[in-house]
Amino acid sequence: MATETVAKPRTSMRVGVQKFGTFLSGMIMPNIGAFIAWGLITALFIEKGWIPVPQLGGFGTNAEGVANTGLVGPMITYLLPLLIAYTGGKMVYDVRGGVVGAIGTMGVIVGAGIPMFIGAMIMGPLGGWTMKKLDAIWHGKIRPGFEMLVNNFSAGIWGALLAMLGFYGISPLVTAFSTGAGNVVQFLVNNGLLPLTSILIEPAKVLFLNNAINHGVLTPLGIQQSLEQGKSILFLLEANPGPGLGILLAYMFFGKGLAKASAPGAAIIHFFGGIHEIYFPYVLMKPVLILAAIGGGMTGIATLAITNSGLVAPAAPGSIIAVIAQTSRDSYVGVILSVLLAAIVSFLIASVILKSSKTPVGDTEEDTLSAATSKMEAMKGKKSSVSSALTGAGAGGVAVMAGPIKNIVFACDAGMGSSAMGASVLRNKIKDAGFPDVTVTNASIANLSDTYDVVVTHQDLTERAKPVTSSAVHVSVDNFMNSPRYEEIVELVQRSNTAGTADGGSAAPAAAAPAAGAPGEAAETAAKAAAAPSDILVAESVVLNGSATTRDAAIDEAGQLLLARGAVDNDYILAMHEREESVSTYMGSFLAIPHGTNAAKDHIMKSAVSVIRYPEGIDWNGKQVKFVVGVAGVNNEHLHILSSIAKVFTNKSQVAQLEAATSVDEVLELFGKVNA
Repeated sequence: MATETVAKPRTSMRVGVQKFGTFLSGMIMPNIGAFIAWGLITALFIEKGWIPVPQLGGFGTNAEGVANTGLVGPMITYLLPLLIAYTGGKMVYDVRGGVVGAIGTMGVIVGAGIPMFIGAMIMGPLGGWTMKKLDAIWHGKIRPGFEMLVNNFSAGIWGALLAMLGFYGISPLVTAFSTGAGNVVQFLVNNGLLPLTSILIEPAKVLFLNNAINHGVLTPLGIQQSLEQGKSILFLLEANPGPGLGILLAYMFFGKGLAKASAPGAAIIHFFGGIHEIYFPYVLMKPVLILAAIGGGMTGIATLAITNSGLVAPAAPGSIIAVIAQTSRDSYVGVILSVLLAAIVSFLIASVILKSSKTPVGDTEEDTLSAATSKMEAMKGKKSSVSSALTGAGAGGVAVMAGPIKNIVFACDAGMGSSAMGASVLRNKIKDAGFPDVTVTNASIANLSDTYDVVVTHQDLTERAKPVTSSAVHVSVDNFMNSPRYEEIVELVQRSNTAGTADGGSAAPAAAAPAAGAPGEAAETAAKAAAAPSDILVAESVVLNGSATTRDAAIDEAGQLLLARGAVDNDYILAMHEREESVSTYMGSFLAIPHGTNAAKDHIMKSAVSVIRYPEGIDWNGKQVKFVVGVAGVNNEHLHILSSIAKVFTNKSQVAQLEAATSVDEVLELFGKVNA
């Protein structure tokens, strides 16, 4: 995972908003079933519903003249906010945090005259976090036998105090915020400006920033509006599937290659499954297509406003099925028109853009759908659940695995630097997932054989690896340190090997190592190298402030340090440049590891590694690099140090220390016992 220090220059704000939105979504999404239940009860049984029932809808009086309570009011006033608060508190501090958060939320609910969804989103996590901090104060200090007494009374006392805080403090603030936000929305509606929100919402969706807006503001305000008016337009500002459908239809008619071929399947998943992120890579391939999404979104919102249509509850996921199910009784025409017109406008704009493009989308390497999907997953911060439907890779391979995965190979041109680093990161992830017997090795593409279950390569090398490993599942990556594909591979291993355990599959990986051929021997050699003292990395080969300002100059600087050690000759440095021209050695996390081609191994006299830090960064094929590690390895002796470097660059605190290091000894210490 990219370190926090690395991410700050470009993405810290976006990532922060994503995390905040994800947290809000984490409180709402597990409880969507309750929202749907409330929406169905409201649509069916209220006075203006399909089947008005006073006792359920909460209108009219009973035989004794007492007003009917019904289900609608209590559910939205108490059940839904308490579920949200409990979920939020549990996310912070397990069940104990959930209980305390729910207690505190009761104070906000009773103190306000409106549904307290925003209050629940505040009090739930606040209750869990404060309870966690309080427990830490007396952790380990309670006499044996008194733990239950202290735990129960501390939660009860603190929960009661939070309830009072919610009643007197949080409730008035949230009420004022809700009133103000509602006035803003009403102003936009009254002045015909609500469609302009698409200018913010549609780009935010593609950048995965929409959850903070949708679940933090629109859903709570929509619930309040629905309670007062029986429906709300706010539920469809973000959930309308029309804009995405229009873009996918345009690709079906005017796209090229894989983009055109995959668009029909993506359209079905998007429109009926409600997984909107499946169309994001199509926009990322041609960013100007965001205009089509905005145009479609504005059209849909304008249609809803003109026809005075809306939903009774959130539509989640944003499937046309969920949208129709939550549509108000008097809004079917308006809602269906909003989806249809949004799709038509989006389709027309996207078609013009695709047809007028000088370079047909999908014809060049830069515009490939797989590259756009990887970019989408990188922005999301994790693997997409629908990415295999776009690229045909990864998770889609799970269904065709005949047995447990025994061996995985990470292949690159030389089989030395990039593949070793990637294999180390992947090996640790698979080990942490509970599958230490799965063999993860590295090799050059020239030494591959069709004996592997999974082959991982840089996206520029995948086509070279496929012919000699045709029976394997192939996974392409473009970031060696923190590719979302690694999570995909771990999931593949979990599914395949769990299913194969009953047949004794778990015992197979240990026996599979010899079958790996050269890579298996490489792993054995690496183990021997790790057991014997060496001088692969020495103080003379560490530079804290490199002088190079360009990629090629940095490669020369790293190569000269290897040359000064007597580890390589001048031809090896030339081969380092040759390797860089064929496939970039950028690893992610501001790290590059330039090394020679496979043919240049004869120019290596002994194993050595050089480390250079560039505090201001260097442009490395459009990526910023601050750390350059030059690599030369005889008989794969460098694998141990590359593994140690990989561990450093996947650890936030260690990278921060590396960036702040003021001496060479600090750098050597951070890399651990790499020469042991």
